[in-house]
Amino acid sequence: MTLPPKPARAKLTSLRLVLPYLRAYAWRVAGASVSLIVAAALVLGLGQGVRRLIDDGFASGGAAQLDRAALTMFAIVAALAFATCARYFLVSWLGERVAADLRRDVFNRVIALSPAYFETARTGDILSRLTADISVLQALVGSAISQGVRNALMLVGAFAMLVITSAKLAGIIAIVLPIVIGPLIWFGRREKRQSRAAQDRVADLGAYAEETIAGLRTVQAFTHEPVDRAQFSATVERSVATALQRVKTRASLILVVILLGFGAVTFALWVGGRDVIGGRMTGGELSAFVLYAVILATNGATMSEIWGDVQRAAGAAERLLELLSESPTITAPPVPARLARPVRGRIFFDSVTFEYPTRPGQNALDDFSLTVEPGETVALVGPSGAGKTTVLGLLLRFYDPQSGTIRLDGTDIATLDPAALRGCLGLVPQDPMIFSANAWDNIRFGRPDASDAEVRAAAEAAAAAEFLEELPNGYDTFLGAKGVMLSGGQRQRVAIARAILRDPKVLLLDEATSALDAESEQAVQRALTVLAKGRTTLVVAHRLATVRRADRIVVMDRGRIVASGTHDALSREDGLYARLAALQFGALV
Repeated sequence: MTLPPKPARAKLTSLRLVLPYLRAYAWRVAGASVSLIVAAALVLGLGQGVRRLIDDGFASGGAAQLDRAALTMFAIVAALAFATCARYFLVSWLGERVAADLRRDVFNRVIALSPAYFETARTGDILSRLTADISVLQALVGSAISQGVRNALMLVGAFAMLVITSAKLAGIIAIVLPIVIGPLIWFGRREKRQSRAAQDRVADLGAYAEETIAGLRTVQAFTHEPVDRAQFSATVERSVATALQRVKTRASLILVVILLGFGAVTFALWVGGRDVIGGRMTGGELSAFVLYAVILATNGATMSEIWGDVQRAAGAAERLLELLSESPTITAPPVPARLARPVRGRIFFDSVTFEYPTRPGQNALDDFSLTVEPGETVALVGPSGAGKTTVLGLLLRFYDPQSGTIRLDGTDIATLDPAALRGCLGLVPQDPMIFSANAWDNIRFGRPDASDAEVRAAAEAAAAAEFLEELPNGYDTFLGAKGVMLSGGQRQRVAIARAILRDPKVLLLDEATSALDAESEQAVQRALTVLAKGRTTLVVAHRLATVRRADRIVVMDRGRIVASGTHDALSREDGLYARLAALQFGALV
């Protein structure tokens, strides 16, 4: 499997991605912030509670003073519990809500992108960004940010309380802080690069697995399982190796922070213990200093871990920003034109030249001109690669041509809203998509508001009703991922029923009966003949028997029209159509 090029280094500025989502819930953010500040202040207040408990309670020997000190301590603890509870709930709520909103926006952007984007994009990589990368950001918003801010406040507050408690001992801690911060920055930058690389390797796993599972029948038919197992295993090992590099970096960072931080605390305690013995410091002051020193060291170590989470989130945000920054190449103009009503269905290709973005220099259509009159049935035939399906793709405006115009009822389709254009068209592709739903939902795909009676009528017309009714739960039967419960011909008839129910003015049939047996093909052809009345129909076919009754047959080769006429007229000519007919029918007809 070919790996993508190494990505650019992720920047912390990519985390700006989450700011608009947080602003949408400003009151929740404010509530979480207040709870966080209160909780941090109360933790710092514990040190003074400990000092009073020891100096005013234990040392004085008075029970009343001990009781008051203990009650004060309990009040601080109770308030801390409520503040921490509120903080946890609010930030967790924000994490879930921001992740949901972000997933919605990324999904909406993905399905708006033009087909050209997916010619080079990997589906597994997109799914990885939609799931794993957003989960990383969810952890950042729902945990890491609040913990980071809380720990930062605790670090500053704990150090301030250390200075108040004992300036001499605080000075010892201060000397070590730059030594701790230096490795934190160096290791953090390294982990940022490694985090992005680790996320890309996880995306590689998803892409390979998605492609293999989607083509599982082909994999098994060609006994390719050993090769796929070996390649997937190698991809897994690359992912693990990259992840372990990040783990080693973070482990080294934790080692350095804890060793230096707690080492400094231990040394300060040794000095403080000697001051207590010498009477220069009380036991309560030393106890408070110990608590603040532990808070300082613990939060310093935690900050190193949170910094690693921030680096991972920066890598995830960078990948999501790349996806969100993609713009569809097919868009509606600022002021879309409107088709005259009712739509008549006159199609006009005027000197259209087009090449696919992934195949530069190879014209799929070359100065292609074609007029289809309202209600006319035109068949496009020719060898593979002649450009037949490209004609349908351009009419659906999946792509825009490099030159020339395409008009529907005299209106340039580039001036229309793509949704309005496609609302007039009904497509039955060669490889129809059956969704993971029941038969009702699959047939209603183009008309979600259609009644059950209309769905049944469409299924009858497409010769699909009989086998759908014989399914375990009839039309309510779940058809499986990509319609695995149906045969190829059955999937195609469901797609035809979908197009019939849509009741379009222009029908686009791309090898619509190629997977049907002879009996089913005749039934569907009769249905399509009835459906085509009063509608403009473009039929792409390799099987010439399916287009003999077309009003006109257009013969294509290398993106150009080489002949046009009826079946009988073209068969009498010594041209490409006659040769294709001879190959299929065994003799010139």
